[in-house]
Amino acid sequence: MSPRAVVVGPPGSGKSTVGPLLAKALGVEFRDSDDDIVARTGRSIADIFAEDGEPAFRALEEEAVTTALAEHAGVLSLGGGAPLTPGTRARLAEHTVVFLNVGLAAGVQRTGLSSARPLLAGVNPRATFKKLLDERVPVYREVATVEVVTDDRTPAEIVADLAARLAPAEAKE
Repeated sequence: MSPRAVVVGPPGSGKSTVGPLLAKALGVEFRDSDDDIVARTGRSIADIFAEDGEPAFRALEEEAVTTALAEHAGVLSLGGGAPLTPGTRARLAEHTVVFLNVGLAAGVQRTGLSSARPLLAGVNPRATFKKLLDERVPVYREVATVEVVTDDRTPAEIVADLAARLAPAEAKE
């Protein structure tokens, strides 16, 4: 079994909004690896970061992604940092990976620099978000088979673009 598409991107790129809509458009189920972690641990992502630290969270995340990649045939959304671990990057090489790219201004606007996002907390959240983009965009591009810029586009526009690009070749003829 293999996901129809795996959705990656930074906070604010639209993974939680576009993912379920894309699944519906493709006629498949949606799954979010962050939801899997919360269900498995009974704790929020922010609590895991605060109490156990990022390395412990990344280990849980890698396990959750590995399981979901093996079990799920629909659209799978990963947490923003999931592709940072080498094991996850290696596993993604076998899948169709959609990178939802968001620029600094749109990302900051969409996240509202929320304290619920552990890696955006701090003295200068805008600078933290920029640093996050600078570090992660090359990783997202490394694993992606499809990249879509989400700035100034509605979720419906993004989904229509992706659904057309992900349609099986025989459906396009």
